[in-house]
This record gives sequence, C-alpha cells and structure tokens, in this order.
Amino acid sequence: MTLRFHWFLPTNGGDGRHVVGGGHGIAAGSPGRPGDIAYLTQVARAAEDNGFEAALTPTGAWCEDAWLTTAMLSQTSERLKFLVAFRPGQVSPFLAAQMAGTFQNLTGGRLLLNVVTGGESHEQRMYGDFLDKDARYERCDEFLEIVRRLWARETVDLEGRHLSVAGASLDQVPSPVPEIYFGGSSPAAGVVAAKHADVYLTWGEPPAAVAEKVAWIRRLAAEQGRGPDERPIRFGIRMHTITRDTTEEAWREADRLLAQISPQAIEQAQAGLRLSESEGQRRMLDLHGGATDALEVYPNVWAGIGLVRGGAGTALVGSHEEVADRIQEYAALGIEEFVLSAYPHLEGAYWFGEGVLPILERRGVWKNPAPARHVNAAVPFRAAGQAVVA
Repeated sequence: MTLRFHWFLPTNGGDGRHVVGGGHGIAAGSPGRPGDIAYLTQVARAAEDNGFEAALTPTGAWCEDAWLTTAMLSQTSERLKFLVAFRPGQVSPFLAAQMAGTFQNLTGGRLLLNVVTGGESHEQRMYGDFLDKDARYERCDEFLEIVRRLWARETVDLEGRHLSVAGASLDQVPSPVPEIYFGGSSPAAGVVAAKHADVYLTWGEPPAAVAEKVAWIRRLAAEQGRGPDERPIRFGIRMHTITRDTTEEAWREADRLLAQISPQAIEQAQAGLRLSESEGQRRMLDLHGGATDALEVYPNVWAGIGLVRGGAGTALVGSHEEVADRIQEYAALGIEEFVLSAYPHLEGAYWFGEGVLPILERRGVWKNPAPARHVNAAVPFRAAGQAVVA
C-alpha cells in the first residue's frame, strides 16, 4: 500500500499560532493570519514542496467559497491538487458537472471533490435549502447519479423526488474525471457513500472506532455490488498534527495550544457544537465531553482541538517516529489517505513534511508524488572562481 497525504487550506477563519475555532454553526476565533490569497499561496506552495498531493478547502457559511478560492490558488501554485468541498443543494447537478469539467480541464487535472451534504439545518436555510437531513441525503444520491452519468458522456433524463433533468449532456467532460470524497457517520450517509464515493473520509477517532467504520462502509459497498474488483472504495482520515523532533517537544506544544483556550471559550463552543445535527460531530464531542483532563484518547491521539473547533477535532501528537507509527497503525486498518493540518498550517506543513514523510518513505509506504528535482553539487569554497590546475 502506498499512502497518500493531503494538507488543508485555512479558509475557515484564517490561521494562527493557536487553535482557530469555529465551524458547524459557531463563530471562528481571531486568526492572527488572515486567509487571503497571499498567505494561502504560501501554504499551498509549502504543501506541494513537502510532498502533499492535494489540499482540502472547506465549505460553509463561515468559509471563503471553495471553488473561487482554489481557482485563484491554482494560478499561484504549480502542481498541488485541490480537494474542493461543496454542497449539492447549492448548485444544480448539471452546473456542478460543468464547473468540475472547467476546473479540471483548465488546471490540467488538479481537482478532487469533497461532497458535503450539510449537517446543520439552520445553516442550510441561510442558503435557501429547507430540506431536513434525511431528505438532503436523498437529494445528494440523485445529484451524484446525475453528475456521474454526465461525466460518463450519457444523455441524462431523470425525474427524481428532489432533482430532475431532461436531455442533459455535457460537452466538456472533465479529464480525468475527479475522484469523489465523501464523509458522514449517519445511516443515510453510509448508504450514499457506499454507492457513490471513491474515498470514504472519517474524522480521526481511536483505531477501534475507525476499524468499525471501515467494516461498516465495506459491508454497505458490497451490498451495492462494489467488491474488491468492482470500483473498490478507498478510505481516508482527517486529523490535525503536532509532530516534533522529540515526544516532549510535541506535548509541550499541545499544552501550549490548550493553555491559550479559556474555559469560557470551551463552554461557549461546546454549547454551540452540541446543537449540531451531525452524527460525526457528536462522536467528536463524546471523545472529551468538554473536559480538559483526559484529552489523550489513544496513544498519540489528542482531542484538544475539538474543544473549540467544529468538525475534525483530533490531532496526532508525538515525535516524528511516533506519529509515523500511528499512521501505519491506521493504514493497517485500511486507511490509505490522510488529510492533515496543523497550527499554523504553513510551519506545520514543514514539520510533517520534513519530519514524518521521510520516515514513511524509508519504510516503503510512501513515495513523493512530485517529480524528482536535480540539485547541483555545492562548489568547494577554495575552488570558487579559480582555474583548475592539472
């Protein structure tokens, strides 16, 4: 198994040397570094220079628009792919298929798609979407069926419960067709993921819980006729990282991040996050219960980020060797792709890229996706500018 690593673009409130909270209906904290194109370009270039294949860009009322942001960043970076999060209810399936084709064809195949059905009804209503959660998954199923058929060059006539198209055919089909990433922990989410996803994404939980999810989705995929030889589904995990040269340094950094979060901020964030309709968010909250005294929920797995941040709330914490060990433990469960981040995201890309990835490369489980670069040998100082004497 060759593992794939992706980074994160902090368009959800910016970046900083502390945990930038927010998400799932709660306000983001003060970032320190605004997520503008100049800074996001630095993050993107750091990610591609350190061996990351793609970067996830989130979606939501608290984020910059992922399509527009990544289209801009595709022109200020070289080869990094963009895992663009988008919500099916906010755009028609034909337009989404067309947008994906445009993005893919004009960037040379640098698009991946993270389908987010939407876990918060009050936020969905801000966008004019008044369906309940189960109906949103029904619509998402119809949406992805239409999009995939358009990408297969079919002429689509479909009259569904939520979506309908007539005589739909796409002239500019994306090449290659972008892979679809899909997450969700509810029964409705599992069915849609098993049917349509190329990669099922889970937020970082202890290995036993992740193993249960992998088995659950594999069973549902088999029921859809997707066996090992028929468009097999892959698995990914979304986590933060705090990796340093030594164990002690890493945990000091985790303690520093925690010390900057006030009890009032935790209380306020937890009250907002408990209102979430997301099953995945509930599972994140259950890892710590809002308390700060038992945040290491598994060796090197720390739930402190989730005290104030919605969505992915756990971090891999430890020395580079320890983090590499834990990654391989998740890989043994079937996890092939890791969508990672750190605070700050710029420096974090270097900590992980220079510290952990070389270890995984030596162990034979990762290969840098970037083309090899020729490095000129250094010129000896004494010989510089001098003629060579035989």
